[in-house]
Amino acid sequence: MNFDLTEERQMLQDTLRRFLRDRYDTAARNKILESDSGMSTAIWAELAELGVIGALFTEEQGGFGGKGFDIAVVFEELGRAGVVEPFLDTAVLSGGLIADLGDADQQAHVEKVIDGSLQLAFAHGEPTSRYELTQVSTSAIEKAGNVVLNGRKAVVVNAEAADMLVVSARESGAQGDADGISLFLVPKDAKGVTVQGYALLAGGRAAEVTLDDVTVPVSARLGAAGKAASAIEARVAAANVAQTAETLGAMETACALTKDYLGTRKQFGRPIGTFQALAHRMADLLIEMEQARSAVILAGGCLEQDRGTRERQISATKNLIGRVGRLVGEESIQLHGGIAMTQEYELAHIAKRIVMADHRFGDVDHHLERFIALTAA
Repeated sequence: MNFDLTEERQMLQDTLRRFLRDRYDTAARNKILESDSGMSTAIWAELAELGVIGALFTEEQGGFGGKGFDIAVVFEELGRAGVVEPFLDTAVLSGGLIADLGDADQQAHVEKVIDGSLQLAFAHGEPTSRYELTQVSTSAIEKAGNVVLNGRKAVVVNAEAADMLVVSARESGAQGDADGISLFLVPKDAKGVTVQGYALLAGGRAAEVTLDDVTVPVSARLGAAGKAASAIEARVAAANVAQTAETLGAMETACALTKDYLGTRKQFGRPIGTFQALAHRMADLLIEMEQARSAVILAGGCLEQDRGTRERQISATKNLIGRVGRLVGEESIQLHGGIAMTQEYELAHIAKRIVMADHRFGDVDHHLERFIALTAA
């Protein structure tokens, strides 16, 4: 099997890498992180113009990619540069769900996502749901042609900057049931929506969202009533491909920074990278990196497979990336010494991104248990 990038994907990778190398250094990112929005609207608009968001959607949806490998190519470069803008939340999750389930009128939002003029947030996780996608207690009750939403959503990434929220709510069934979950498009400024924002350790911002008798028309529902669970699972699978590829890119940067440091830092008159103990530790990291890359390629290639194959490979990859990421984060910091913890140095942000990635969409323990369960099914 040939794992080389197609000509189109190679061009996308090269263009994105050049742009981020020129425009997204440590100083620029720190300035973005210190801002109230936690993102750069200028960078967002420029990347949209380059076609980065369009690469995350299929031609039928108005883009020019949308496959697992397209997502992996984009997010590996975003991870390599430590980009904090909400491409995953606006495009892959929220925009993807609208593209998958939306009617003709709702599909117009996808065009605005692709051109960079619309920000979205996926309000799905709840304070007690942990990593289980069907643990939805937010209620949706249909009344006189409208739907009334009540509940709380936790760690809603990009909620403050979003123009619209894609909200999951239960129309029937008990908490934990797959049947009965629906999705709704809710304007962030709708009456009854409260957003309490905060900065995330790895960059960007999230919020706790409270829905208090929020009323939206029935036309705000995405897809059939109570049938959104499978679409949510498929989109979270795509998000896991994106995040593992992003983490892979971040790990590549961490290893490159560490290798450069070992080649320039001198002790006893020679670079410390020539010391056998440190050289062996660096070699171990590079070997683990190759295994991680293979896992991301496999996950990307299985994204369009049947549900069982897709979910098994997603959980296997998420578990492996979590373990390797922790090793790379810890080793790169230790091999650097104290300099690795300073905010002005690139590795400080990259290491946090690597480690914190394990805590979104399920950590290593969750995905190990899930892989075992899926294999036994």
